[in-house]
Parts: sequence; C-alpha cells; structure tokens
Amino acid sequence: MIRFGRRLAAGVLLAGGLAAAPAGAAPATTTATTATAEACSLRLGSVTTGGDHTVQTITAAPSASARKVGPKDLYPDGQAHLPTAVRTSFQPWDGLEQREGLVVLGVRMYATSYFADATGTAVVPGSLKQTLIGGGWDDLHKYVELSHAAPGGIERSNVYSLIDQFTDGLIARWTVTPSGWKYYTTFGGFKAVKTMTLIGQGSTYDTFLATTHGGALYTVRVPTGSGKPVVTKVRTSTWQGFETLIAEKCGNYGTLLLGIDKDTGAGYLYAVGHANGTATVIKGLGKVPTTFPASDSYFRYYNAGTVLTGA
Repeated sequence: MIRFGRRLAAGVLLAGGLAAAPAGAAPATTTATTATAEACSLRLGSVTTGGDHTVQTITAAPSASARKVGPKDLYPDGQAHLPTAVRTSFQPWDGLEQREGLVVLGVRMYATSYFADATGTAVVPGSLKQTLIGGGWDDLHKYVELSHAAPGGIERSNVYSLIDQFTDGLIARWTVTPSGWKYYTTFGGFKAVKTMTLIGQGSTYDTFLATTHGGALYTVRVPTGSGKPVVTKVRTSTWQGFETLIAEKCGNYGTLLLGIDKDTGAGYLYAVGHANGTATVIKGLGKVPTTFPASDSYFRYYNAGTVLTGA
C-alpha cells in the first residue's frame, strides 16, 4: 500500500497557507446535489464531562432541535471519551428505547446498554449494563468506531481505532464475535489523519471519510478480511478546521455530514454524494444554528438495521 503520509505530501504543503476557519471552508461543488438532502437528518448524541448522554436532531435545513441532557450520570465525571455510534431499538408497545454502544472510561473500554424511558432522558431502573472489554485505551487512540451491519444479509461487527503512534499513524481493526474480539490487525501510514467518520458498510469492507491536518479529505476503504486499505483523494484542502465528523445515511447512496469545529463551537453541514474520488459531489448546506460544547465527545444514534451506503 502507498503510505498515506506520502500520498498526502503535496496536499499538505499546498494547504499550509490556507486559513483553517471552516466557515470559509466549504469545498467546491458542481450544480448537482444529493437528491434527498433537504429531507435528511441525523440524531446527534454526546457524552458530557459530567458523564451524561445528550441528544438532539440536526436537519439538513440546517436546523437543530433543543439539546436534551440525559440520561444523567451514566459514567463517572471526567472519565468518558471515545464513544462509538449508539444503536437504538424502539419498542412501540411500551415506549422504551434500547441503546447500545461502546465508550472508554479512563483507559478501559466498556460496552454500555440500557433502556431509555418515554422521555428519552432517563434510564429504566435496573436496565443499565456496563461490560468491560479491556484496557490499554490511552490518549494515543484518537478515534474509535463500531461498525455493526448486515449488508446483503451478512451480519458482522468490526471495531476500528485511529492510533497516533510516535513514528506512524495506525488504523487498527478487530472482528467482534460471540466469543470476544479477534483477528486484531493494524495498517500503517495514517499519521496525517486528523479525524474520521464511517460512511459506507459493505459485506466485506467499511469505508471512512478522513480529514488530514493539512486540510485534505480522503476516503479510506478498509477490508474486513484480508487485504489492505484503499485510500482515495476527494478534496485537497479546506477541511482542517474540524475536530469531529459525524455522518448519517442520506437517500439511497448519499451522506449527511456534520463537521464540528471545537475551537469555535460551530458545526457545518454538507450533503455528500456517493463517494467517487475527486468527482464526489459535496454541497455545503451551511452553519448549524446551535453551539457544540468543546468538552463533549460526540457520536451518532442510529436505528438498528441501518446500513451506511455512502461509499
């Protein structure tokens, strides 16, 4: 595999003199747009420094619902970070919603599961479960995601982490089985990556949008079995201002993308067409009319059975 850092060299040098402010960072677009962008939305969650969950709906208008805090005190103060997407299952017969995801507490990874009541902000008594996965999740881990999907009827679960090693950057991959996490594999050459978000889930791969410290935007397709990642350039500059990316399915093959600039507390929305290298259509939808606290760690709530098809 061509090392990611080397492939990005020209783009990083080019971006060196560009302003980092995302307000002026909307990538160039064509006249085509994602057909159903106006109807798309994402359900944004976060973990606060107080160990609370939050939830609010972000629409492509762009608009933002009021941010609800709760359930409260799920985790010890100041301990929770690196949350993965949270899978939800709604039970219409009692109005309860099951929520499941991973989170790091200190340096230990836990699986969290609970039922939220009809308000969505309180845990049904006795339903909270936290299962230790393992330790070693120190500050070198910059991003973690759990991809659980059944594309084409093939169910699988894989966990990924972006690890900022001293001399290199790694993407690590595990396969989650009923008997535990297995088949640990790492791929080098990702030192230039600043953050990532999952946009595509296939039967044999997962695809991420990745930004670099120099402002470039790439797709990274990681196989779930043998083989090495395929890295494809999408844009060469202007994406360096975002510390967090959150993606949700939009239409049959598109993505609603939220970029959060923690330096300013601002968020910007984009409608992204099906990933196709530099030909990928990206339409800037504007600034989201709300503030995103820098101290929060953000994630996406998604309905069980959803498969991301943006790449």
